[in-house]
Amino acid sequence: MGKASSKPKRVQTKKMLETLAELYPDAHCELNFRNPFELLIATILSAQSTDRQVNIVTKSLFSKYPTPEDFLPLTEEELAEEIRGLGLYRNKSKNILATCRILVQQYGGQVPKKRSQLEALPGVGRKTANVVLSNAFDVPALAVDTHVQRVANRLALADSDNPLETERQLTKRIPRKDWTLTHHRLIWHGRRVCAARNPKCHQCDLLPLCWHGKNQVGDQTH
Repeated sequence: MGKASSKPKRVQTKKMLETLAELYPDAHCELNFRNPFELLIATILSAQSTDRQVNIVTKSLFSKYPTPEDFLPLTEEELAEEIRGLGLYRNKSKNILATCRILVQQYGGQVPKKRSQLEALPGVGRKTANVVLSNAFDVPALAVDTHVQRVANRLALADSDNPLETERQLTKRIPRKDWTLTHHRLIWHGRRVCAARNPKCHQCDLLPLCWHGKNQVGDQTH
């Protein structure tokens, strides 16, 4: 394996964003939801689980418990059984019930629209708050999950191991109006082409713009 070169100081951001838009014109949140509450719960459930797994669980879950009030009679053990197919299900059960209690007691059963209020909910961090703000309330935000973190750094759109710093760099580089769609497009690219292991660099339309991909392809030719 050859030694990878350092990240370029100049990045063709505009061209990258245009290419991503062409590749994924229909990119969207792949969690199924009908309202802000369902998106909030689905996003909490998505930690260390795939969207596909979450959608299977929430199809049944939301048919039984469509509102925060409907969750409150459940014990942590009962809810844990409902979501057992997902990672960290016991901890998620505890957080979801605590969050539902706060939504009912403090917000009339509605999901708050302020970041600070969202991040104060149990089980809700900055990434989850960004997902809810952007997808449920149309507030421009750029959530950094593992796919966004990986793809953004490989493309040199960011240069950080820290998701918060990656978000800061991306939102500085990308126009605010494009934050939400870029989030989805980076995720779609990460899931379909730029995998954590064995990325499909030879098939990638972003290869001419990607320092990581060119290093990978170059190494494989030696």
